[in-house]
Amino acid sequence: MRIIVNYQRWAIVAASFLVLLLAGPAVFAQKTERISATAMGTMTQMGRVISVDVSISGYSTADDLKVLLQVFAEKGSEGVANALHKMPSKGRIAITGTLGFDVNYFRSFPMPDGGRKIRFVTDRPITFGESWSASRSMDYSLSMGEIIISKKKGESKGTLYPAAKFKVDKEGHLEIETMQNPWNLTNIKVWK
Repeated sequence: MRIIVNYQRWAIVAASFLVLLLAGPAVFAQKTERISATAMGTMTQMGRVISVDVSISGYSTADDLKVLLQVFAEKGSEGVANALHKMPSKGRIAITGTLGFDVNYFRSFPMPDGGRKIRFVTDRPITFGESWSASRSMDYSLSMGEIIISKKKGESKGTLYPAAKFKVDKEGHLEIETMQNPWNLTNIKVWK
């Protein structure tokens, strides 16, 4: 049995491994932040409780915000959903028992008490049934939420909007319109 070694291919593999080894701390240093919460239904969903897991691998930039604001001014909420779909994933959100979906926009803001506020928005996965029946839910193509992580134990809270869209009211203020009622987030835990 004769073994033929392709030295050129071997050199490329070795060089690639060396680059990863030398750049290792920079490449592998990206830390994923994980937040878990309990989502409690309000009004018509009252009594329903689900677990939600949010993984954040990076935060969006001010340039990302400018792009979304410009697209909203030109094409409305549907344009925002399309622009978000084209942005790279910054993390994921999942209801326990599901695979979840990518979140393409995360921002973090410091709070006066030393805590922080995390806002996120992404294009909502549209199910086959929604698309086929062209139901009213197709107009609500965004999922978004806000998590307030307090420095005081037990005071963290948040809101989840599973199906929503942006609109401008009569005074020119940006509003969130939801398909159903928002969900309150409680029992928020940040995993290090």
